[in-house]
Amino acid sequence: MTTSAAHGSPVIRACGRTAFLVELPNLADVLALHAELIAHPLSGQMEVLAAARTLMVRAATERDAARLAEQVAALHPETHDRQQGPLIEIEVCYDGPDLDRLATLLGWSRDAVITAHTGQLWTAAFGGFAPGFTYCVAHRDLDVPRRRTPRTAVPAGSVGLAGAFSAVYPRTSPGGWQLIGRTAAALWDAGRDSPALIAPGTRVRYRAVRDLVQTTTLTRPDHPDPARGLRILTTGPQSLITDLGRPGHADVGVAESGAMDRGAARLANSLVGNPVALPVVENLGGGLRVQAVGDQMVAVTGARVPLSISADSRQHTTAAQHTPTAQHRPHCEHAIRLMDGQVLTLGVPEAGLRSYLAVRGGIDAPGLFGSAATDLMSGIGPSPLRAGQLLAVSATRWASSPQPGARPRPLPASGATVGIVLGPRDDWFTPGALASLLSQRWRLREDSNRIGLRLDGVPLERSRPGELVSEGTVAGAVQVTTAGTPVILMRDHPVTGGYSVIGVVEAADLDTLAQLPAGSTVRFERSGDDTVGARNHVNSPSTGRLDRDG
Repeated sequence: MTTSAAHGSPVIRACGRTAFLVELPNLADVLALHAELIAHPLSGQMEVLAAARTLMVRAATERDAARLAEQVAALHPETHDRQQGPLIEIEVCYDGPDLDRLATLLGWSRDAVITAHTGQLWTAAFGGFAPGFTYCVAHRDLDVPRRRTPRTAVPAGSVGLAGAFSAVYPRTSPGGWQLIGRTAAALWDAGRDSPALIAPGTRVRYRAVRDLVQTTTLTRPDHPDPARGLRILTTGPQSLITDLGRPGHADVGVAESGAMDRGAARLANSLVGNPVALPVVENLGGGLRVQAVGDQMVAVTGARVPLSISADSRQHTTAAQHTPTAQHRPHCEHAIRLMDGQVLTLGVPEAGLRSYLAVRGGIDAPGLFGSAATDLMSGIGPSPLRAGQLLAVSATRWASSPQPGARPRPLPASGATVGIVLGPRDDWFTPGALASLLSQRWRLREDSNRIGLRLDGVPLERSRPGELVSEGTVAGAVQVTTAGTPVILMRDHPVTGGYSVIGVVEAADLDTLAQLPAGSTVRFERSGDDTVGARNHVNSPSTGRLDRDG
């Protein structure tokens, strides 16, 4: 059975230069449009992400975004009964910490809550903030309030309710849903052909059980050390394997991730003759020491760090015992030859924050969705590097002779000014708040990381109360917390969020932000002509530009 969707022009809200939100009357219309764009993708369409009231569309270029906004606004797909997709049964032990309190809140019995959850079919509507976390909507009305105070850690396998949705937490993470039970089902398994157990469109039935059967995963035997590569001696504050990321999988909760400073990562690979997308090491704050196993050619870019090359350290037991044989100042235009046994040390950055180490041939690392990048938010990708680890290097992927290069842009000193495109939710703030956003010098906090850069300053005042229903986000989105302070979402950001986004930092400025240490200042400068290309379809004050050539 089909029914016509409510017609009328949807609201198009720009979300940076290459993405936009389509605001629709209800979830049924969102799912209908999502299904249409998945089944018949438009030229230039990179990704679509459904949420409760919006659909986010990401395009390949700015020109594509402008054209797609026009085309999507003209679509009127029909809504369908949600009876398609595979059926998955999930066993639940209903002993959640919120079950009795929720029953009292709803005026029901404990058994009535369980019956409401198990007695109907649920349909996976859209992905959430983590891989495998999928919002499932009921086929009969159910409206459950969130907890007033979110938990800092919800155990993996917890089954929760919030609003009209049910979901299972695939891994331990913060959350404000009402927890009614737990399951042993593996919601996310990178070893499966389809890692997410519940993907959009899947039908879900919950079944009550007294006890859960725990499954164990067989560990694979360790592989012998490769014949050649880079031995990690020390990692510094943090060292990760990364590349240019995994775009196009937000539907199952997977962010693009990838190198914080994309330009520096590309340059490091170019300097040693690699394709620019091969994995590299991202080091935070210096302190990385690697030893060549076999002769290697490497390059270090990004932060300006003192480099030293020492003789074979296999004769020594501590870092203090090795004697440097050469000192090198990095200028980001030369490859460095490391002979077998030599040790390369990255000192404390003199400018910038993150360095990128590439090795000719590329680092062999397991991939998921075409990327070996470590995503700290979701836990996808290789674990952070550890001392003693040997990174294998492939000699079969050499692409060309090492190429000369130069740092793509100057490193920031004590602060930076970055461009911002207002929207999609700038209309949630007073005119004074918009002026304050652009006039302040915001201070970068110590607890900033790859997920988001937290800023301190005079709080911004909202023009409307209430909560925003979660919707899609992009790297560079400037979310404003309930306390009124901005957080700039970075590479490992959650794919959806419920804080209002006042604007999106220009993509070209994300590399600069990646190199800012804590205590630096950030100033936002509104980008020129930031009007939406499909302006006739927009009936909100959001002003993010989509009409300039990409």
